[in-house]
Amino acid sequence: MRPRHATGAAARTRPPLARALRLAAGVLALGLLAGACAAPVEPVAPSQDVIALLLPESKAARYESVDRPSFEQTVARRCPDCRVLYANADQDAARQQQQAESALTQGAGVLVLDAVDAAAAVSIVEQAKRRGVPVIAYDRFIADAPLDYFVGTDGERVGQVQGEALLRELALRRTGPDDPPDGLLVVNGSPTDPNSARFRLGLDAALAGAPVEVLASYDTPDWSPDKAQAWVSDQLIQYGRRVAAVYAANDGTAGGAISAMRAAGFDPVAPVTGQDAELAAIQRIVRGEQTMTVYRSLSEQGRSAAELAVLVVHGARPPLTATIDGVPALLLTVVPVDITNVRRVIVDGGVYTTEEICVEPYRQACVDAGLLEEGTG
Repeated sequence: MRPRHATGAAARTRPPLARALRLAAGVLALGLLAGACAAPVEPVAPSQDVIALLLPESKAARYESVDRPSFEQTVARRCPDCRVLYANADQDAARQQQQAESALTQGAGVLVLDAVDAAAAVSIVEQAKRRGVPVIAYDRFIADAPLDYFVGTDGERVGQVQGEALLRELALRRTGPDDPPDGLLVVNGSPTDPNSARFRLGLDAALAGAPVEVLASYDTPDWSPDKAQAWVSDQLIQYGRRVAAVYAANDGTAGGAISAMRAAGFDPVAPVTGQDAELAAIQRIVRGEQTMTVYRSLSEQGRSAAELAVLVVHGARPPLTATIDGVPALLLTVVPVDITNVRRVIVDGGVYTTEEICVEPYRQACVDAGLLEEGTG
């Protein structure tokens, strides 16, 4: 059966296909034009009740377990009406840029910024300044940026303390002045973290003139313990027992270096430095695997940054006597921790309890170190 064709009035009222497409295109164009002419969403003006805390990553346990809670609790206590806009960039500089823009749009009156990438973070600081929002660099200094304050440590002092600890340990192992220089592997921090360069400057100052030869040096992407372990493993294949010590910029990379030496048959492992006084590092120190770590009170650092942020967001400009590259700075004291003072600094200082440190397989090591009495638990 052939299809029936419309006739009469029905045929006259039905638009041809081409006309229908033209009408649809016109409607779409009008819609796009209307959208293009719509007013953009205006950002909220900076508020005295909104504080942004932007942290860089979560691989290091400290950020979520210490820095963030100490900061947020202090703000809640000092400024009950204040709201903290928190974001963690997970080592993604582009994401941190978006998080900063979002915080500014939501009316942040101050940014507390721990940069993923110090070079990339300059644009965040400049954008905030254009909106009249002060910026406090937290933990990681941002060079060549119009910062208002810095809260953290003197990175060169940290590196110097680490280097001096290594030299003391190596001196105990030398038999005489005719011994060849001790071979050192240097595991730096992330190349995007400006603290890494400062740590290295301090290390170099400590090693100047010492009988130590740097065999190889590595900038650890993202502070990754796994990447540090892989690099140290490769160097041990090349240098073997010439490796007398490993400089590790933090406890995570120290753990990677120690794992590499264990896998290569080092028993005991060579002296290794660290930083941050992570629980795992303290346990390695007690068991004799890690030589030292550098302790600074991260909870105090978080509290100090929060106290400063509350003052700044309300228009105060507290004078600070210390400076880093001309930026007013609140600098925390750094303390080297080894087996000789782990009880005084870590246990008596309330950082970790013996119950937290002395779990198996560390219980006997705790007894040997005097942290537990024989038969305890």
